[in-house]
Amino acid sequence: MTTLPVLPSAAVACCSPVTAGVLDADQAEALARIFKALGDPTRVKLLSIIAASEGQEACVCDLTEPVNLSQPTVSHHMKLLTEAGLVAREQRGRWAYFSIVPGVLDSLAGALTSPA
Repeated sequence: MTTLPVLPSAAVACCSPVTAGVLDADQAEALARIFKALGDPTRVKLLSIIAASEGQEACVCDLTEPVNLSQPTVSHHMKLLTEAGLVAREQRGRWAYFSIVPGVLDSLAGALTSPA
């Protein structure tokens, strides 16, 4: 089994609250890429399924039925979530497992929170 390193998402590295000042172009691009990935209800549901799973991890084989889509379609959605830095992918035999990138959801919430 090969474990891929989880690299910090651009959002984790960049995202001070949008209310704390004007974002530069790179920060805005990173946030837009993530929110674009979350702009599809199926991807939001897939992310919620993974977040609610034991260890915040799920096999692609367990994600098809809840969203009533084929495995290739779910894999496409998961690829977009992975590219956005929201989930990490690990290959185990013939199945791909996905987990929430640590800290990414808190970072996104922080990016939309007004400073105290």
